[in-house]
Amino acid sequence: MADEISDFARSMSIATSGLRAQAGRMRVISENIANADSTAQTAGGDPYRRKVPTFSSTLDRTLDAQVVSLGKVSPDRSSFRIKHEPGNPAADASGNVKYPNVNPMVEMTDMRDAQRSYEANLNIISATRRMIQRTLDILKS
Repeated sequence: MADEISDFARSMSIATSGLRAQAGRMRVISENIANADSTAQTAGGDPYRRKVPTFSSTLDRTLDAQVVSLGKVSPDRSSFRIKHEPGNPAADASGNVKYPNVNPMVEMTDMRDAQRSYEANLNIISATRRMIQRTLDILKS
């Protein structure tokens, strides 16, 4: 019985680490979306640069299991979008304005993927809780 409870706790902890990692990923994606149309504060300056979240897997020694966490959030080094807008305060001497290297369609696709992963981890937690409750119900009878 102790092994089953240990397995339940391990499942819950692994799924919880997944929830935290996906929530962090969604925060980064939200920041990218929020800044998709921003411009630089100074004429000719660089605008917001898209951020790319990564994941890190570590061994949780108390659980003796691999758990995931949000790893390093790195800047996307792809080129900025450039539009010719001579009247824009952020325009350089040539009248070009740099816009963030954020593609809202890519961000929405990533957000949907993160949401589905989050929901999958939540379903694991719910299923584990139901199994624990059923086990307790059996023990009571």
